[in-house]
Amino acid sequence: MPQGAKHHGRHRIRKSAAAGFALAVGATLLAGCSSDSGSTPTLTWYINPDDGGQAELAKRCTDASNGEYTIETSLLPNDAPSQREQLARRLAAGDTSMDIMSLDPPNVPEYAEPGYLAPIPDDVRERTTANVLEGALAGATWKDEVVAVPFWANTQILWYRKSVAEAAGLDMSQPVTWDQLMEAVASQDKYLSVQGARAESMTVWVNAMIESAGGQIVENPDASADEIRLGIDSAAGKKAAEIVSKIGKDGLGGPGLPTQTENFSMIQFQGDKGAFMVNYPFVWPATNAAVEEGSLPASLIDDIGWALYPQVNEGEETAPPLGGINLGVGSKSKHPDLAYKAIECIVSPENQAYYFASNGNPPSNPDAYNDPEVVDTFPMAGTIRESLDLAKPRPQTPYYNEISTGIQQTWTPPQDVNPDTTPGTSQQFILEVLKGERLL
Repeated sequence: MPQGAKHHGRHRIRKSAAAGFALAVGATLLAGCSSDSGSTPTLTWYINPDDGGQAELAKRCTDASNGEYTIETSLLPNDAPSQREQLARRLAAGDTSMDIMSLDPPNVPEYAEPGYLAPIPDDVRERTTANVLEGALAGATWKDEVVAVPFWANTQILWYRKSVAEAAGLDMSQPVTWDQLMEAVASQDKYLSVQGARAESMTVWVNAMIESAGGQIVENPDASADEIRLGIDSAAGKKAAEIVSKIGKDGLGGPGLPTQTENFSMIQFQGDKGAFMVNYPFVWPATNAAVEEGSLPASLIDDIGWALYPQVNEGEETAPPLGGINLGVGSKSKHPDLAYKAIECIVSPENQAYYFASNGNPPSNPDAYNDPEVVDTFPMAGTIRESLDLAKPRPQTPYYNEISTGIQQTWTPPQDVNPDTTPGTSQQFILEVLKGERLL
């Protein structure tokens, strides 16, 4: 969430994107921020933009350390590519201020592979992964080793207007498929709100559908660039292309589909043509805030329901998108032991519950979903938790930037996607980029 754009209400979605490490290594570094204040070490935590939750957790854990350390936050840029570029520059040059970093799951392999992340002590790994949702743990793993600590784990669920589902004859207590949703909106003259923009959100969508159909975009993620095998040109890839193409060509996604991101999907869903939408949990507090402000009718809240991400093939388990943030420590940090102590405090179930209730970002620890404030704020918390158990990460590979950008360039606009040619064209283009035969 991702990886960010600011949304209605209080929440942002971080959308994962990347800029090449080769460019980052030679770039000029910004000055490091880590310092010692008297006898108390100061840990710098590089945070992605949120609504103040990480800064509050830094204060809480500083207080809880009883003077052992102080955490200061350093805000990364608003857009995800710039966030990653700044971290890449600092890590590549051995910046000693990289004490704690908020990392998007798809970028974890790119940091881990060259040794930019400090190893997690065995006892810390055991404590911080003993009770973590499967999807969140997968996003923190590289080459079968946990290399970052899961913090929060985002996922998309299916939001629906109860009135439209009922009119279309859909039983939303049972799993539904993309085909059923497309038939429903066509019969009701409504829109299926998805993210069709040339952005990270397209990779999120394509990956979720290919995984749901039993495939994988990258079949051997730890392979070198010239040996990587892709699964885009496959039965699963063709099914994904059929869905994207039909929504685009038949106008089922609305007139703004080619530029539609998460926020605009939500706005469309809230309107008169809203019916079904795949999107993140931020939708709920944002919609409630708009109702409280008077910009949306109060009746809208009662008309909104939620369910698991749509199935690609009826009867086959869905694989919802996985996003969120993991916490890593730079290999050149002066205080790695203290940094991991601070991280353990940050990711405690109590702090994850606070962060979910206040900032809308779902916990990686299932115990946090039982917090009364979480249950009160997010009545769909159980569905979000179930979704995270089923969620699959985007390709975990050091070449994620090339793969994601290649998908974005060949699967947009949705109305131009051809199930017979797009998967093959997309796969060939990405392989040629990885071999240095073409440029993105």
